[in-house]
Amino acid sequence: MTKSESKNSLKKKAKEICLLISDVDGVLTDGGMYYTGDGNFMKRFNVKDGMAVSLLKNAGIQCGILTSDNSPVNEARGRRLDMDLIFTAIENKKIKLLEICDQLRIKPSNIAYIGDDIGDIETLKLAGFSACPSDAIAEVRKVVDYVCIQPGGHGAFREVADLLISFIK
Repeated sequence: MTKSESKNSLKKKAKEICLLISDVDGVLTDGGMYYTGDGNFMKRFNVKDGMAVSLLKNAGIQCGILTSDNSPVNEARGRRLDMDLIFTAIENKKIKLLEICDQLRIKPSNIAYIGDDIGDIETLKLAGFSACPSDAIAEVRKVVDYVCIQPGGHGAFREVADLLISFIK
C-alpha cells in the first residue's frame, strides 16, 4: 500500500467515527506513577490531551475512557475533562466496547480506540479506527491503523484527535 492509499484508507475510516475512546495508563499518562511514603499515588496527565476533548466535542465527536485500573484518579480526570463516558475497573474491554455500541446504538466501526498494551489488542482490532502511542508494545503497533509520533502521556491522544478532526473537515 502506498502512503497515499494508506492516508485515503485512514480518512475513510475516520469519517465514520463519532466516539473516541482511550485507555488511560500508557496513553493519557506515560505509565509512570508517583508514590508517597504512605502509599498514596499520583499520575501525570498532559494538558494537550485535555484540550483534545474540547476540540473533539466541537467537531461532534464524543470522548471516553476505558481502563482496567480502578484508580479514583482516572475517574477524576475523566470528570474534569467532561468526558462523555468513563469506565474504570473493566476486565474485558472488548465486551465493554460492544456494550457501549448497544447502549449508543452505534457500530464498532463508529468508534476510534487508542491503547498501548496487551489488554487493548482485541479492542483495537474491533474498533473502526485504532491507534497507539509511539511507545506502545510491539504487538499493539502491529495491529493498529495509526502509530502516533508522540509517546503515551505526551500528546498521543491529542495527535489522534487532531488527525480525526482533520479527516472529517
